[in-house]
Amino acid sequence: MEETKIPVTEQNQFPQTPKHIFILSGQSNMAGRGGVHHHHWDGVVPLDSQPHASIIRLSANLHWEPAREPLHHDIDVRKACGVGPGMSFANAVKDHLGGGGECLGLVPCAVGGTAIKEWERGQHLYDNMLKRSKESVEKTKGEIKALLWYQGESDTPSYHTAEAYKENMERLIHNVREDLGLPSLPIIQVAIASGDERYMEKVREAQLGIDLPNVICVDAKGLALKEDNLHLTTEAQVKLGHMLADAFLAHFNAPPSQSSPCSAPKNRGNL
Repeated sequence: MEETKIPVTEQNQFPQTPKHIFILSGQSNMAGRGGVHHHHWDGVVPLDSQPHASIIRLSANLHWEPAREPLHHDIDVRKACGVGPGMSFANAVKDHLGGGGECLGLVPCAVGGTAIKEWERGQHLYDNMLKRSKESVEKTKGEIKALLWYQGESDTPSYHTAEAYKENMERLIHNVREDLGLPSLPIIQVAIASGDERYMEKVREAQLGIDLPNVICVDAKGLALKEDNLHLTTEAQVKLGHMLADAFLAHFNAPPSQSSPCSAPKNRGNL
């Protein structure tokens, strides 16, 4: 697989705004630890995760800028971030949205080591995700197409948290949809591939057992893990991005419409 190294320090301001918006949230495997060794990212970006002119991201400071790995570098700041599934997902779906070639925006929100209770309405993580999601469509023609969610490893050590996971996740889905005013917002969650073995399968059962409209689950089990036996490798993250893209295109992608390039900001008001 062809690879290149992209400097993390390139932070060019981007004047365009997206038409298609995807929220990326959860914990460390969504934030991305691919290529992170001894608390440092190796800087290697696989071909499928390369930057593209039509893919932008919302920075921690709520500015649109070119999207590049690591997508969560200014969001999940307590640990080193590396390759996650977001860029390979975006590259896989970008030519299938609308008429193709339209601007796609990623809104990174994931924070490593977080349990589902920390994403309850009123908690900082939830409120920040909500703020960033609303900001992503404010003053643009953009539409939130889906929430991609990968979380649950931190809920595997305890029977109580694993037992409560399904109810807590269903409440999160309800709250996000209600607070964004998007009652049918597509949710693509990832069934975890790692965690504490005592209750990992219980959390997975909860994730795979959620049966709500416009909620589907992609199973990460079997994807390659790093030596820590917790985080996906770079190659596994790229594959997961494709799995998420396949799920979105199969279940949620609307018929093509007339293409329109990345648009200049236009006031739309608050959600």
